[in-house]
Formats: sequence, structure tokens, C-alpha cells
Amino acid sequence: MSQPTQHLAQLNIGRLRYELDDPRLADFIDNLARVNAIAERSEGFVWRLQDETGNATNIRAFADPRMAVNMSVWEGVEALEKYVWQTVHARFYGRRSEWFEHLDRPYLVMWWVPAGHRPTIEEALGRLDLLRVHGPSEHAFGWDGIAGAQLWKTARCA
Repeated sequence: MSQPTQHLAQLNIGRLRYELDDPRLADFIDNLARVNAIAERSEGFVWRLQDETGNATNIRAFADPRMAVNMSVWEGVEALEKYVWQTVHARFYGRRSEWFEHLDRPYLVMWWVPAGHRPTIEEALGRLDLLRVHGPSEHAFGWDGIAGAQLWKTARCA
């Protein structure tokens, strides 16, 4: 079987309702390692953004310290879709409004990268800006821009 020449990168951002050490975020913070470990064990997982602690909560992509980023790379749509909607991740995603403020603009962007490429935060934020300014394209899209992706439709993802 030949190796894929492209992988699917994703970035999602959110503004935390509270500071990281606030007890109201405890359930979210306390489960990050578990949810990330499930991602890393998932078929089709390639890479995720993380710092020396194993999380991305301390990575500052914005001046606002309550803005959080999550970025990962997957072998393809099916692998990402299964992880997002068919693992414990879906339960935590369903609680997003407890921990994150509502954003009026897209907060999720996906794009294809050459296999082996690890996107930078700057690259990912550029893709998000592209989606926000110009709408979905082959260079920046959401779940609705992926032919064959179905699970997101019942979950009402961005």
C-alpha cells in the first residue's frame, strides 16, 4: 500500500471563559492528558502541537492569555472525523460552552499539507484568516468543505 502524499491539518481556537487555574476549568484541564492520549493512539494520528508539558495550554498564539489553540495533523478526513466524533473527545466537545466563550467567526480551519509537514502556528492562523476573509476554499475549509464527512452534521460543529 502506498503512503499518502498529503495529510489533513486542523487548527481550532477558543477563548477560555476563565483563567487556567480557575476551578471552573478543572474538569477541562484535568482531562486534557486523557483526551490527547486518545488522539495519539487513534488510527491515522500523525502529530499535535504541544509544549514541554505535553499540552498546548501554555502556547501563546495571541496577545490575550485566555485564547487557546489546538492543532493537529491526521492521515486523512476519516481518521480525524472518527477521533472527534466517536471517542470521549465528543463528550468534551459537547461541553465546549462551559469552558469557552462563543465566537462569532469561524474558529476551526482545516487544510491539506504535504505528508511529513508540521504546520507552524503562523501558518495555521493564516489559514484561519483566509477562511474568515474569503470563505471556504481548497486552501482553508471546515467540515462542510470535506466531501464524505458526515458525523459533524449531527454534532453541529463549526
